[in-house]
Order: sequence, then C-alpha cells, then structure tokens
Amino acid sequence: MVVGEFTTEVDLLIIGGGPGGYVAAIRAAQLGKKVTLVERDKLGGVCLNVGCIPSKALIAAAHRYEDAKKLGEIGIEAGDVRVDFAKVQTWKQGVVDKLTGGVASLMKANKVEVIKGEALFANDREVRVINGYEANRYRFNQCIIATGSRPIELKDLPFGGRVISSTEALALQEIPKRLLVIGGGYIGIELGTVFAKFGTQVTVLEGTESILPTFEKEVLRLVERRLKKLNVTVVTSAMAKGVEETADCVTVTASVKGEEQRYEADYVLVTVGRRPNTEDLGLDMAGVRTEKGLIQVDKQGRTSVGHIFAIGDVVPGPALAHKASYEGKVAAEAAAGEASEVDYRVIPAVVFSDPEIAVVGLSESEAKEKGLDVVTGRFPFAANGRALSLADAEGFVKLVADKSSGELLGAQIVGPEASDLIAEAALAIEMGATLEDVALTIHAHPTLGEVMMEAAEVGLGRPVHIAPR
Repeated sequence: MVVGEFTTEVDLLIIGGGPGGYVAAIRAAQLGKKVTLVERDKLGGVCLNVGCIPSKALIAAAHRYEDAKKLGEIGIEAGDVRVDFAKVQTWKQGVVDKLTGGVASLMKANKVEVIKGEALFANDREVRVINGYEANRYRFNQCIIATGSRPIELKDLPFGGRVISSTEALALQEIPKRLLVIGGGYIGIELGTVFAKFGTQVTVLEGTESILPTFEKEVLRLVERRLKKLNVTVVTSAMAKGVEETADCVTVTASVKGEEQRYEADYVLVTVGRRPNTEDLGLDMAGVRTEKGLIQVDKQGRTSVGHIFAIGDVVPGPALAHKASYEGKVAAEAAAGEASEVDYRVIPAVVFSDPEIAVVGLSESEAKEKGLDVVTGRFPFAANGRALSLADAEGFVKLVADKSSGELLGAQIVGPEASDLIAEAALAIEMGATLEDVALTIHAHPTLGEVMMEAAEVGLGRPVHIAPR
C-alpha cells in the first residue's frame, strides 16, 4: 500500500540519471528548460556506479601491479610486490563516490530537481513515481526516457551465489583462485584480464568462433597473444548448458564443438550482453512503440509519441555510455526546439584489453563491402620512440581513407593508450580531414600521438620512420 499520492506539474521529465539522463538534464537546463529528473538508485547510473568507472579503476590497478612486478626488466628493483585487494576496492569506491558526488553537484548547479523513485507511465502525459511506501504523480509537457540496461541472465545459469554478473564481479572482496567467464565480449575480456593479472586462473567460454567477434583479426591477434601470456584459457564455439554449485566452488557443463565439457571454478562470471530496461516502464500505457524491447526513435530521439524522447541503451545501437551522452544532448536540444539530429558516423568503440583496442568509422573490410576504393596507412608502435621508452611498444595504428580524395574514413588502433589516441581520428573524420591534413599536423615529439601522423604518411606513400612498402 502506498500513501500520500498527489500530482505535480513539470516541464521536462527525465527518467534515469545515468550518462544519458544526467547529460540531457544539464543540456536542457542550459537551454532554459525546467528539468525534473527521476532516478531509482544512484545518480551516474550503471556506468559510474557498477560499470565503466569501477571497471577501469580495477584495470588500472591490475596494470600497475603487473608493471611493478616487471620493474626489474628496466633496472628497478621493487622487492616483494603484493596486493591488498580490500584496499584496492576501497580506492575504487572512492573514485566512484567522487564522480557520483560530482554529478549531484552538477544537478544542483543547473537547478535540476532530482526525485528518488521508480517511474511508471500512467498515460502519455503522466508518470507515477514510487519510492518505498510513497507514490506521486508527475504530469509533464515533455519526457526523455534514459533508463539504461542490465546484464542478460542466462536461463541455464541464473544469477545467484557463485554465478555472478559484472556488478558482483566488480565488488568481489577477494581475488578468486579460479574464474570462469561466460562470454568473450568486451566486458568478459576486460574483467578476465584484470583478474588474470592479479593471479587468478581464468577460463573464457565464447559461443562464437572468436573473442571480440566484431573486431578485425589483425587487431585481435595481439590481444589473443597477450591472453596466452597471462595463462588465460580461451575456449571458442562453447555454449554453457548447466551449472552445479557447492559451498566452495561451481561447475559449469558446456557443449564445446559438439562435445560435453565440465569446468570448475570459484565463480562464474556471465557476460553475454545487456538487456534494455523497458519492460517495467508501462510504455504501452503511454503508446510508446518498442521492437524486441528497444524503443523506436527518429533522428532526434523522438519516439512514436511526439513529446516523449528516448536515448541510450533503451534505443537501437551499441550500449555505450558516450553514445548515450551524445543522444542525451541531441534529445534535450530537440525538446528545446532546436534542429539537432544524431549522426552516428563517428562513434568510437574501445576495449580496455591488453593491449587496448580502439576503433572509429569504417574498417578496411567494411569500406570495401560498401564498394569504396580505399588506401590504408599502417604504422607500428615498435617504431615510435615514446612507446619504446615506455617499454610498451606492441601494436599499431591503421588509417583507412578514400583513395581518390584522401578523406579519412576510419581508424583501428591496438596498443598503448589506444583509448585516448582514437579521439584524434574521430575528430579528423568528423571534420572531413584527409590523410594530408593529418600528416601535415605537427605532432609533439616524443609522443604516442606521432603514430597517427606516421600512419597518415604511410597511406600517402611517403613514410619516414619505416621502410617504404
């Protein structure tokens, strides 16, 4: 039973305070809208609380632990390097708390009203917000849905006990001796690598013929080789069929290329994708059209109901925080009457594997499938002074450009700081820059960024620091 229900009139109502919702709230407030944001859990959403940020904090800790153990290779003796995983988790949570606290401050600074509770559409103009024993109605002029997604739960491996999702994996208080990862996508590979560096015996079961199947083979080769060095066992064409759990371990039965296999571990981490949070919103009451759980929208993020918008993981496209933030800005501007539209030509994708992978735009094979005549420029980090001085010179940058105009169409990077370097390629594609533009841009020396310039020069047929093809 709920008590104290009343109706409040609001201008723009945003449901969800993750990287899509809170960014939309700020942009809408900047444009003069009076914004009310409903969040059922914590501001920052999955990304800040149990996703992007805590995972990257653990990845950074694992990298530094591994680097400390290898300092002897460059003449620095560090002695016995140990991990206090409880302290690692405390530090990680401090990073999360600082960022979520920052979002709360931004809401206050932009005069965004934040309401705690779970929203349910009553019709196309009202939502009911339930928080414990209280339920109140909010009547809105416009609404932006930004409720995000959650890990997919497999029927044969339900979450609970020693079968965990990425949320529980990020909160483990001890380093498991054995970890079985179901799914070789970016979450599985990132977290599998983290625990492998901390000393866990990791096995990855992937249902397709390759981990990270959306990336090109030449990029994946380096990651696969590194996983082997970390003693990570990767089993492809493997489908989990069932699970048995005891007090101190869990056993998964899987079909591997037609044969039944059993895998025993301390924990089973299921990372087979994410599901949009749309089924409990009452979208049918509002008349909002969905397809396979995803809300259908136009180029402004507008749903089948003109004054209701949707962004982020609840709409078609990759479940990426930066895509959600971008769509949030577009939807907020559209709600304010501006002519903004999404343009998905330049959405970077990053895997914080080892080495890192980052891509944007078209790959060489994708460009050729579109019938484009292309030229490529590939330059290795092994020929870059900064990478060598960092003792981290595995990988390369590959640029893909239109052969006749030289216009940059895409970039693939595998190597140190790929996640940061991809921004230059993204900007170049957004601006319609050519290989000549990138090659003529003076890059500071010695930096990793020079690899972009060098790759452009290779594409132009005039490489400086590697022999011509």
